[in-house]
Amino acid sequence: MPPLYTKSKKVGEGTYAVVYLGHHTATQRPIAIKEIKAGQFKDGLDMSAIREMKYLQELRHLNIIELVDVFSSQEGDLNLVLEYLPADLEMLIKDRSILFSPGDIKSWLLMTLRGVHHCHRNHILHRDLKPNNLLLSPQGELKLADFGLARSLTSPNELLTHNVVTRWYRAPELLFESRHYTEAVDLWAVGVIFAELMLRVPYLPGRDDLDQIDVTFQALGTPTEENWSNVSSLPNYNDLKIYPEPTRSELRKRFIGATEAALDLMCGLLCLNPANRWDTERALLSGYFKESPDPTVPVDLPKLSKKE
Repeated sequence: MPPLYTKSKKVGEGTYAVVYLGHHTATQRPIAIKEIKAGQFKDGLDMSAIREMKYLQELRHLNIIELVDVFSSQEGDLNLVLEYLPADLEMLIKDRSILFSPGDIKSWLLMTLRGVHHCHRNHILHRDLKPNNLLLSPQGELKLADFGLARSLTSPNELLTHNVVTRWYRAPELLFESRHYTEAVDLWAVGVIFAELMLRVPYLPGRDDLDQIDVTFQALGTPTEENWSNVSSLPNYNDLKIYPEPTRSELRKRFIGATEAALDLMCGLLCLNPANRWDTERALLSGYFKESPDPTVPVDLPKLSKKE
């Protein structure tokens, strides 16, 4: 019997896996095969690989990458068969030949929030939202991918690692090394991505963990006891330079094309105090999505320019 899938070229390599372009043998549908090497871990498979498989099986949604199948090879490696999505949002942001309209930005943000909302209503934190984990289908649909750092949130008292989320998209509570946090860490990352879509450059690009704290609070103000109760008791809150929060007029200068409703949404997502940060429901119901223009229909969204 011939194999169900064929593997061709390698298209990516992560911490614990190699990703190949493949095809379904019968239909020739292109797929991505994420091959997770069991042998490199002392106690079998890495927990992040098991979590990714588990959460993708649970989270079926238009704006989350589809797990098509799972199989193991003769060597004992686990293979996740995923829908093949050839581009990501970071590629588009960096392609300066592509112009983004306000409707395009609104469409990508809407699809991101819908995917995150589905995760959160199933009590799952993604914990690594960033433009190159937001993949794009040939039809323009945006889909959350790479659930290797995802985690189910079962108890508010549970101790969690603070060493999650790629640095530039890391929320203040994680920068302060809090071991207790909520879905709000994902919403912060969405806010930074929103800013990046408007600016076309990374919004808070820290050189290292220490610089990230300075870059973040220089842009958005330093949290204090006045705007975040008990913040000074967090492990990494010490010797901070106090920066003022930016005024509305400063934000208007920073984001020249943004409407007042867009700034309201961005500020709600980038609220320093996680207890006051907007959740997905509030974000999706914001005035930004009600005002003109409408979000661009996915199939009409910009695509990567063809390189000769």
